[in-house]
Amino acid sequence: MRLAIINDELSQNIDAAAAEASRQGFGGLEIRSSGGVPPHLMDDAQLHAVREAVKGHGLRVVGFDPPALKCALPRSDAEITQVRALVVDAVRRAELLGAPFVRIFTFYREGDPDPRTAAKAAREVLDGVPADRVPLIVETGMRTNSPTMRHTLDFLDELGDDRLGILWDPGNSVFSGWDPEPFPRDYGLGRERIRHVHVKDPDGRAAYVRLGAGDLPWSAILGRLAEDGYQGWVSLETHWRIGRVLTQAQRDEPWGEEFTAGGFEASSECMRRLREMAEAVGAVPTADVRHTARTEEAAR
Repeated sequence: MRLAIINDELSQNIDAAAAEASRQGFGGLEIRSSGGVPPHLMDDAQLHAVREAVKGHGLRVVGFDPPALKCALPRSDAEITQVRALVVDAVRRAELLGAPFVRIFTFYREGDPDPRTAAKAAREVLDGVPADRVPLIVETGMRTNSPTMRHTLDFLDELGDDRLGILWDPGNSVFSGWDPEPFPRDYGLGRERIRHVHVKDPDGRAAYVRLGAGDLPWSAILGRLAEDGYQGWVSLETHWRIGRVLTQAQRDEPWGEEFTAGGFEASSECMRRLREMAEAVGAVPTADVRHTARTEEAAR
């Protein structure tokens, strides 16, 4: 298991985010917005600068998070074409970044989750998208048609494309109101298909809070992931700010300084807590072991 953080939870300055991640002993940055520019609007020069900054701090780009399929269910050919174009371009951008996946959603739900209808629309959208170049993974999304693991599995079963994995975000499941306790039962349903994990700690449906102060037993979750042989990235998506609560609009469009403001202090504290939790259950090596390994690697 390896630790990462979504860059704009720390800073819109990619160098500042990468430097703090490195200082905290994290190995990667998951890329969303940078320099105040949403992920799907960054030009090639900006993507190149992000990639080089991450590499320059000895880190890896561990994922790319555009708002793909984070929209209303498309109702016309024109809408399907528009959504497809964003996904195709996201794959191209991910390739430029060297990202191992593009995160997608399952459309905003209208009433109760309807993952099978969403999958039928997604099948049309994804037709012709080069998923073999950069894998697509489906997030358990708070306002989408897959708020829980079981909804996500229904979506994937209907979609019928085994190349797609799951980005498990149990915080979204709690915050959605559809599963206040997504661990261990909901996790167990799809654990073999998990390709990436987001870490944040909800206080019911009210707000996200400091890691360890909310509803999710993150120490137990990390321990179970380690026991199950999970080798992927565990990526902090703090969503907690000291002295303010993110609005729904900011959570829906999590980019720019309005979203990030106050994130550095809050995320730095949560990074420390996540590292300590992971070390305590043996999910990652201790800081001293990591420091020794890096020193030996540098000497070689």
